[in-house]
Amino acid sequence: MYTPPAFREDDPASLRRILRAARLATLVTATADGPVATPLPLFLDDGEGEHGVLYGHLARANPQWQAPPLGPALAMFTGPDAYVTPSWYASKQEHGKVVPTWNYVAVHAYGPVEFFDDSARLLEAVARLTDLHEQERAQPWRVADAPEAFIAAQLRGIVGVRLPIARLEGKRKMSQNRPEADRDGVAAGLRQSARASDREVAPLIPTGPR
Repeated sequence: MYTPPAFREDDPASLRRILRAARLATLVTATADGPVATPLPLFLDDGEGEHGVLYGHLARANPQWQAPPLGPALAMFTGPDAYVTPSWYASKQEHGKVVPTWNYVAVHAYGPVEFFDDSARLLEAVARLTDLHEQERAQPWRVADAPEAFIAAQLRGIVGVRLPIARLEGKRKMSQNRPEADRDGVAAGLRQSARASDREVAPLIPTGPR
């Protein structure tokens, strides 16, 4: 990932927050037939290894797990993002030398990927992933709520993913390279946007005292 110094995110705690906040990742592996990518939810177990381990699962019919990976795998996580119009820049009125851009947050995790189909490991991974996304519900659904034989049959249709993180790259592109007046304009424009996703980006823009 191309990351100019102004946008580099190196803080381990921030990188983990971004990973956990992203509800869907993209797993990319290089194979002899070219790159293969699958969107899938992953969860981080930071109790394993130096940088933690990512877990998830693929459909057994997905050919990605059957193709031997060439080198490390890549798991891509994205956070809030928004289009930025030059009309929000104060400098547009001064000299007009402005262009559109896109603000976003992203983390790339690299490491050797393992695919597994041991039923006990699969059940644990599925249960942990389910609990993670059900925890905010008033009445969380648990894997144990379904009949045991049914769950066993479902597990036969998937393959587990384990990716020990060897390296993390983070990027937080939030107009840090713009003058303060331009950043203030971007934040104000995003706050007033009809898009909920734009309003989510607004507080991430570094602005002056208000």
